[in-house]
Amino acid sequence: MATARRRLLWLLLVPVVLVGYLFLRGRGEATQFTTAVVDRGDVVEVVGATGALEAVTTVQIGSQVSGTIQSLNADFNSTVKKGQIIARLDPSILDARLGQAQANLLAAKANVERARSSLEDMRQKYERAKELAAQKLLPATELDTAKANYDGAAAELKASQAAESQSVATINQAKVDLSHTVIATPIDGVVISRNVDVGQTVAASFQAPVLFVIANDLARMRVNASVDEADVGRVRESQDVTFHVDAFPEREFRGVVEQVRLNPTTVSNVVSYNTIIAVDNRDLLLRPGMTATVSIVVRKAENALRIPASALRFRPEGYQRPTGGTGGAAAAGSPGAPRGGAERPAGGPGQWAGHRAAAAGGPAGGAAGTAMAGEPQRPGGPGGGRGRPSTVFVPGELGRPKAVEVRTGVSDGQFVELREGLDEGASVITGTEIPGARAGSPRPGSSPSSNPFNPQRPQPRQR
Repeated sequence: MATARRRLLWLLLVPVVLVGYLFLRGRGEATQFTTAVVDRGDVVEVVGATGALEAVTTVQIGSQVSGTIQSLNADFNSTVKKGQIIARLDPSILDARLGQAQANLLAAKANVERARSSLEDMRQKYERAKELAAQKLLPATELDTAKANYDGAAAELKASQAAESQSVATINQAKVDLSHTVIATPIDGVVISRNVDVGQTVAASFQAPVLFVIANDLARMRVNASVDEADVGRVRESQDVTFHVDAFPEREFRGVVEQVRLNPTTVSNVVSYNTIIAVDNRDLLLRPGMTATVSIVVRKAENALRIPASALRFRPEGYQRPTGGTGGAAAAGSPGAPRGGAERPAGGPGQWAGHRAAAAGGPAGGAAGTAMAGEPQRPGGPGGGRGRPSTVFVPGELGRPKAVEVRTGVSDGQFVELREGLDEGASVITGTEIPGARAGSPRPGSSPSSNPFNPQRPQPRQR
């Protein structure tokens, strides 16, 4: 009986001891953090947009007269010179109209001659009537009749002369219409569109039908990009631009901002502004109508100290926001800090080293720090000013995170320029190690970026 009780006691004691051991071991295990090294590199802040490629000068060639296409001397992709005949309309109807106008002119000239002879006859009768009336041999009424006939003949001559001028104008108009049957290009360029074929009837009414679309010079093109109203304030003329097209996904094209137009475009309550980007297309790879994904470089820091953007978002467990203070207000405007102020430790003073100085109005506090929170781009480039105040954490004593106040500058979403606070080679905490996570898998707080100006982010080392 005693042996059975002893065995039962051992069977109950072994699981209790095992659970206690595992519990104590888990409590003694320190939290593991992932870190990254402060290094040097280029950080480029860009504004993204999309737009369509188009030629700098595009001319739509139409027809001012109606008719049937008799011949075409240009086709798609044809290179044409200024004054070159590219199409002809059937001129038979306009030739007939010109002949009719010329016949009307001959009739008008004959009428002018008849009116001139009639005027001369009336003039002579009026002169004889005046002589007879002066000798009292002709009544006054007959003199008045002779004068009226003479005046009427003079007016008829003027009307005939006007009809003659009108016939001349009709002939000139018929000649102009006839000349419009020959369609020539007004510029040098390349035919990018042809909308008619031989034998097709063209009807010109209130709007001239478009026969051809000619681009002046495809070696010089432009991108008509739509920039969102939230980003247009940072876009300026002469800024560098890179863009990609689907036809050449691995190739990067470059351009320069040429104009930011003031006229807004509203589509579904979204306001954007057209931005014209000049593009050099000497190799003629780009074509009109291609969709371009544009990145406008608004600020750039070359060979600058930089830290991963995830380091600004990392906050240890138990780290809370301060109740007030100048440093807290400054840190609230920093990237990665929660809104409503910076954070403070929950475990009492001294738990997060380096935070007390910032809360007391240290490097992150004061009026200067508040002004830097919304720092605009300076003419001198991204190097001007001390930057925006932020808080990052570095490995401290006993593996505890230590808060460090830094000042940051240009950000591309993956890396942030570091202006003050840490030296090159220093380690910053970017996240918490997840037990059982697959190597290379994304961690919470990681911020991958597709910025074409920066290399892929290296894998951080583990502690």
